[in-house]
Formats: sequence, structure tokens, C-alpha cells
Amino acid sequence: CEDCGKSLIGECKLHGPLIRAKDRVIPSRARLTLPHYLALRVLELRAGNQQILGVFAKKVIQKRTQFGPYVGQLSTKLTCYDESRLVLQVLKDGGKYFLDTPNEDCGNWMMFVRLARNQEEQTLVAYQHCGEVYFTTVKPIEPHTELKVWYAADYAKFMEASAVFIKEESDVSPLPPVAKEPVDPWICSSCGSTFATFALLESHQCIHKDRV
Repeated sequence: CEDCGKSLIGECKLHGPLIRAKDRVIPSRARLTLPHYLALRVLELRAGNQQILGVFAKKVIQKRTQFGPYVGQLSTKLTCYDESRLVLQVLKDGGKYFLDTPNEDCGNWMMFVRLARNQEEQTLVAYQHCGEVYFTTVKPIEPHTELKVWYAADYAKFMEASAVFIKEESDVSPLPPVAKEPVDPWICSSCGSTFATFALLESHQCIHKDRV
């Protein structure tokens, strides 16, 4: 303590604690790369103050707008996996590498884009070009709409993933199975004709009655 001239373990009981000045918080590399017409929104706050973020449009983004390339560390093993994000790989020098983003200083804003669960909410398509991954809009994106991505067909093959979208579970209960007609044929007692269903036999018997 400079006031009493003593070297103490912890705070000075006479003069109290020091006034702590904190450094200014600097946004991560990924956040600094966000285009001015896009915004990050906190969608969920999980344990440990972990934020689940989404990327939203602030103005209309035209169809066929290209973003990228995706920035990440080339790795043979994925160290950071998030089920809400696409797993991305590229072909470099004959080898297949993951684009790994263990933290926000290892990537750009594209690491925040969540995957599309169905075709209706997909706004971007991911594909590989010259060893880099790009996202391109597949339709105009309206303001306040979240950017969501899925693999292009050829890139899905490269990623050994399905080219179709993840189907959401339906809230509608399945209909009960329809009772099947007996396998044995139905035989007309008047003429001996056989029918696959009782309904056909019944309509046939009406003909006999009409004749009578």
C-alpha cells in the first residue's frame, strides 16, 4: 500500500481496496467482419453464459449475393462442434480438411450462420470453389429475416451428407392402419364368380337380384 508503505497480502485494512480500471472490451475478429447490413442477435443463453447467436438481415439482400470465403483453421479433426451449424470441409493439396473455428478469433462472421431445418427457412447455399467455401443467397432476404444455410447438391456429396433438408417431426398423429380385406377370394353363390373384396361381391349380387 503506497499510503502506509506496507507490503500486504490482499487488501489494505486501513486504506481499503484499490480502484480497478478495466481495459476496453474489443470485439472478436468474427464480429468485426460482420457486414454493416447484417446484425447478430442472441437467440438463447445457455449455461456458463454461452450465447447462441443468429445472423439477421437489416435491409433487403438480393438473390445471388455471394458471401465469403468462410474463414477457419484447416484441421484433420474437428475440435469445435455445434449441432446448429454446418460442418464444412475443403480439398487442399489432395487432402480433405475441416474448417475449424474453436473460437471467434479464428473465423469470420459466417461461423454464426445457423443451418436450415427445411427448405422454407433456407436463405443461403454453401459450396466449395477453388479450395474455399462460400455462401450465396438462393432468394431475396427481407429485413429481420435470419440467414440460414444448407449444402449445395455437389457439396453435399463431397461432405457425404444428404442433399435434402432435415425433416421436422410432425405434431399430427399418424392415422390408424386401414383394415385389409381377407386374402381368400369372395365367391358368388349364384354363378361361382370370384371377387377380391366383399364390396365387389355385393355389387355383383345386386345384378342377380335385378334380373330376378
